[in-house]
Amino acid sequence: MSQNKIIIYQVLPRLFGNKTTKNKLNGTIGENGCGKFNHFTNKAISNIKNMGFTHIWYTGVIAHASKTDYTKHGIPKQYPEIIKGNAGSPYAIRDYYDVDPDLAENIDNRMSEFEKMVNRTHKNGMNVIIDFVPNHLARDYKSIMKPEGSEEFGASDDSNHSFLPNNNFYYIVDKTLDLSLLQPNDQVPHYTEDPAKATGNDCFTNQPSQYDWYETVKLNYGVDYQNEYQSHFSPIPDTWHKMKDVLLFWANKNVDAFRCDMAEMVPLEFWKWVIPSVKSKFPNILFIAEIYNKDAYHNFLSTDAFDYLYDKVGLYDVVRDVACGYRPSSDITFTLNEVGDIQQYMLNFLENHDEQRLASDYFLGKSEKGIAAMILTACVGTNPIMIYFGQELGEKGMEKEGFSGIDGRTTIFDYWSIDKIVRWNNNGKWNNAKLTADELKLKSTYSLLLQLCNKEKAFSRGRFYDLMYANYENNEFNSIKKYAFLRGHKESLFLIMVNFNDVDSVVNVHIPDDAYSFFELDQKENRFAIPVLNSENSIVKFNNTTPLKLNIGANSGEIFKITFE
Repeated sequence: MSQNKIIIYQVLPRLFGNKTTKNKLNGTIGENGCGKFNHFTNKAISNIKNMGFTHIWYTGVIAHASKTDYTKHGIPKQYPEIIKGNAGSPYAIRDYYDVDPDLAENIDNRMSEFEKMVNRTHKNGMNVIIDFVPNHLARDYKSIMKPEGSEEFGASDDSNHSFLPNNNFYYIVDKTLDLSLLQPNDQVPHYTEDPAKATGNDCFTNQPSQYDWYETVKLNYGVDYQNEYQSHFSPIPDTWHKMKDVLLFWANKNVDAFRCDMAEMVPLEFWKWVIPSVKSKFPNILFIAEIYNKDAYHNFLSTDAFDYLYDKVGLYDVVRDVACGYRPSSDITFTLNEVGDIQQYMLNFLENHDEQRLASDYFLGKSEKGIAAMILTACVGTNPIMIYFGQELGEKGMEKEGFSGIDGRTTIFDYWSIDKIVRWNNNGKWNNAKLTADELKLKSTYSLLLQLCNKEKAFSRGRFYDLMYANYENNEFNSIKKYAFLRGHKESLFLIMVNFNDVDSVVNVHIPDDAYSFFELDQKENRFAIPVLNSENSIVKFNNTTPLKLNIGANSGEIFKITFE
């Protein structure tokens, strides 16, 4: 595990470098433009690093289905009826061995452009994360870039059986794919599938609906879902071998980590077989699991399994509810206790491509109302944290782009640009010249917070002490809207105080003697709390009989360095 705190900047390259200032609803790539690998210049990457990030998750790198025609480059044309949006979903992979042509300035040189972006990222002292999508692939998958001697998915399948251990797909025997639930009555689909394959979200019917992952098909890892989930893992199923080859292919491209999409939809036995195999050749590579089942957390972190897991259904869900006023802040303590000894392996975040933006009308409405939640999420553990690009500028995600309607999310299906990112880009200058005062203030707050998390060992390596118990009966604390804790490493100690209230608050915080003993610190009489996020805040003097009296802004927080005299 890293001795530094992993801080991930998730970015959709299709949107990040796009300089288009005026978008068209449902626009094509020609009308709305598209970001490229080459737009991640040294200037852009160094700007990301300087904010405090250690890793960039380049989302949507591997070639996925889209409606853009690249047949003149030898890339098979796709069927629009099985594609979501004009740009398509980054999770409907159409060729595991190719990068997305949308992201290349020279289509025929697209892999080289990706490799150079990886090299630039490394030269700027950052690590590269890409997606690995193991559960499903695009409905019309065809690999034109697979290594010589490798076999196409499904090439040796016996489609007369709904399940065979060595089939790559599940089949709906004797039934053709029926897309009638997706198409207008006057539109006849050109794509055919006979027999139909099971859809990626475990939909074992020939008639997927608009609510299914109809653009994808489910991969078979040896589990017979329609026969009491019987497992057939010996001999090793063919899909296992093919997916190991995919991972090794990208590991050889010098990527540093895989974010594994919907990892829990693939049997744990596969992961415990493939991860050590990949790490035997690439020992420093990391595996991050997207997972939503807390009961499976420990198993997915067991020997030979994942390095880190999403904690969406844990800390994210609780902090979101607290920030929105739906539950008391004291519930955060219970959530952290549930995770317990594996907190250091949880990936925490407040935004990603699946979730609504903090500043959207569906979440908090204003970006500044998310500062308390961000301070807590960043500082609560040594574990990795992630920011979704534009979050640091207050992106709202409230545009109707095309396939993606107004839902508080930034589209992953459409060709589009983000105004705040375009202005930060400033025609490749990547400076602050065109950002508003509010955007600059938020970006500065995020940068200071993230830089602090790796500068101070208390946050990257230190221990956690919850102050909620010590202040439970403190009438001047309000455990419904406040949260306080300590982080310490050797002689370094910090108090983190956040306020989820919509009004500024004066808070009295008691630090018990036991806390100093926990951090093995001498209990000197005079103590000082020095604010490190907002220099305008005052230094607070206190002792073992006088609690700290702190002024904390609405929906905000402060980090205090504790010193002794």
